[in-house]
Amino acid sequence: MDNFYNTLILLAIDIPMAAAIVLLFGKKLGESVSKIIAGIGFIAPALIAIYLWCSFGDAPKEYGYAYLRSFDLGLHETLGISLTLGLNGISAPLFLLAGLVGVAAGLQAIMSKAERKSTYLLLLLVMQAGLMGVFASVDIFFFYFFHELALIPTFIMIGIWGGFGRRAAAMEMTVYLTLGAMLSLLGLIYIYQATDWEGFNLIALTEYVKANSISEVVQHNIFGLLLFGFGILVSLFPFHSWAPRGYAAAPTANAMLHAGVLKKFGLYGLVQIAAPLVPEGALAWNPVLIWLALGNILIIGLVTIAQRDLKMMIGYSSVMHMGYIFLGIATYTVAGVGGAVILMFAHGLSVALMFVLATAVYQRTGTYDMRAIGGLGMKAPILAGFFVAATMASIGLPGFANFWGEFTIFIALWKNYPWAVAPAVLGVIISAIYGLRASAHIFMGPQTEAFAVASEGKTITDITRAERIPAIILLIGLAMVGLWPRSISESINEQLLTQPVYSPATMASVEQSAKPVAATAEQKEEPAS
Repeated sequence: MDNFYNTLILLAIDIPMAAAIVLLFGKKLGESVSKIIAGIGFIAPALIAIYLWCSFGDAPKEYGYAYLRSFDLGLHETLGISLTLGLNGISAPLFLLAGLVGVAAGLQAIMSKAERKSTYLLLLLVMQAGLMGVFASVDIFFFYFFHELALIPTFIMIGIWGGFGRRAAAMEMTVYLTLGAMLSLLGLIYIYQATDWEGFNLIALTEYVKANSISEVVQHNIFGLLLFGFGILVSLFPFHSWAPRGYAAAPTANAMLHAGVLKKFGLYGLVQIAAPLVPEGALAWNPVLIWLALGNILIIGLVTIAQRDLKMMIGYSSVMHMGYIFLGIATYTVAGVGGAVILMFAHGLSVALMFVLATAVYQRTGTYDMRAIGGLGMKAPILAGFFVAATMASIGLPGFANFWGEFTIFIALWKNYPWAVAPAVLGVIISAIYGLRASAHIFMGPQTEAFAVASEGKTITDITRAERIPAIILLIGLAMVGLWPRSISESINEQLLTQPVYSPATMASVEQSAKPVAATAEQKEEPAS
């Protein structure tokens, strides 16, 4: 039975890649056949992710990993590299996220009117295979490799199928993300060297760090490289400008996968790799991380309020909400980091949902300019309902997964950095302002003159049943965790408790070294909700 589960995790990567290869060499396949093949490539990983998630709690584990399986590709003896796959309490919910957003983005792409549909779906399938591989990889070489595999289609898809300003956006993304990827790679190689060429297997590296000490200076340098490398990939302030422009220009399915899933690569790397392996470096960079995270929340939040283009607003909103996740990570507690992982999952679903609905608005109005619409709710009430629900989820309304992530982060901040709570909570007010204003501008009130002229002679319909399917998939995920947060928090807490860096005693060392207002070593740790 174990071999069955271990094979499933590999199939979650192989099936979308195999579907992409079929589309590549099946030039004479009709569009309907291509859609069926692509559908299998997106649906199969989602079903596998759901099944493995449901089985995760009872699955046997080694070093905290379930479904552990290693494939020697001939590089283990020389470089210590092998394709090792498995899921632990942190990677399992993000593996599920990749499956859910992937199937929603895939279905949206299949129903879209994109030209050269077969090539469009092929690139999206390659991206999906890479995303499943990122969170299934236990070997950090393949963790990085699968990220690059998923990243390459992003540039191509924006350049070919993107909207206004796509070439400039693709070029800016290429520069920023290449820089971030190179810094991250340097940091990972530095870990490889600092651990006496132990290899890239995360389990072996963790055991090495427990038994041996890495000098404080080396840890400081490694974490600095990873913080700014991963930070650029996640749009950490002030290295964020690529993200809103890139998402505004990107085709919808690509924006869903990148903003919803691929951007979590850097955050996941900080939680799963950087902080556990170089904890002293993490604590040394902590003040810098907190202030940059507040820059994401406050400065980018105010920039988001100023946006009038719906897609740009969603892009800036995504950048802003990364600040909450960085703040949760910066607490280095089970509660804060657990809340950060929950918010990674929730944000991935909610931002993907917002991009789906923004496209539905554009298809009915011909514009993303919120000032030029108005009154769409009278003609598309179901679309309005979906949009308001997605907005409430993004703001952090109770009943949706985002609430538990943000709420738990605020509690952790209050215990360790109470001075940061007020500016962080101010971000919630900022989110409510731009989110509710967008809903009001687009769906409430009378039609604007521009919208009346644009829709003259046209029949504006509500969101179709086919268009609802991706939105429903994402909403179900948000509501499930919102109503039952233990469905993902329990596994996250169990995994984090095995990492010394997230213990209360570690926070005592932060207080002694960095002198922030921090919790004492005697404070009782509270896990994420």
